[in-house]
Amino acid sequence: MIRIAIPNKGRLRAPTLRLLARIGLTTPDNGDQDRGLTVVTADRRYQLLSVNARDVPTFVDRGAADVAITGTDLLEESGRPLEVAEPLGFGRSRLVLAVPERSGARGAEDLAPGTRVATSMPRLARGYFESIGRSVEIVTLSGAVEAAPAIGIADAILDLVETGATLRSNGLREVATVREVEAAAIVRAGLVGTDRERVDELLLALRSVVRADRSRYLMANVPAALLPELSSLLPGVGGPTVLPLLGREDWVAIHAVVDASAVNGIVAVLKIRGATGILVTPLERLVAA
Repeated sequence: MIRIAIPNKGRLRAPTLRLLARIGLTTPDNGDQDRGLTVVTADRRYQLLSVNARDVPTFVDRGAADVAITGTDLLEESGRPLEVAEPLGFGRSRLVLAVPERSGARGAEDLAPGTRVATSMPRLARGYFESIGRSVEIVTLSGAVEAAPAIGIADAILDLVETGATLRSNGLREVATVREVEAAAIVRAGLVGTDRERVDELLLALRSVVRADRSRYLMANVPAALLPELSSLLPGVGGPTVLPLLGREDWVAIHAVVDASAVNGIVAVLKIRGATGILVTPLERLVAA
């Protein structure tokens, strides 16, 4: 069986299980198993290894897992020579430098030499400050990083944020973004034969779901005379599909896959151009050439 390492808890756990379920990798008890145990999927082709999130890259690097889903921050923090095989589009956040509201710092360059910076990612923190030529003291914590300045053990923090609400509730404000973070699939080096084929099959399935989430399927009836103009508006996958309307030689039906972020604008243009029967639906999978 192909072994897949996933976080046993934390912000990536639930969306990871949902993603795997969408490609058919369900567990007999819907993922509510003891997180310290390995579980075989219902089709008995894959084994899920629920491990500490920080240990996920190590499991892959050491050959205990063939594939893993983890955050790009944890992958970089591990220092393991592994590459991202597939960005997954969820778990997006930012690793930021933040200081107390009372601080006069407006950027990382304003931190005085010896400033104490609390973080749960010391490797990334050291790399960042070395890259900008600032000498600081790294205070390594395993949790509650945002509380460090309030209790007096640090002057600033380097931590993950999604909305920034936690920072604000602790009297902190961002002064720099170190990097963007998201969930990703990583693969063990040296896979060959059937194992490599099975892993590639898994990655293709994951990729198709990620692409589908970023796209929508759009259908509309439009005057045939507008096709040259609408072809550039609706590129689709290799171009829009155009079908004749029964009994209407001057009208056609167009079907296209469009970027989800562009749907509102496209629908507005179609409506202005006289399109009717406009329908937008989500996609389950999208396997592009």
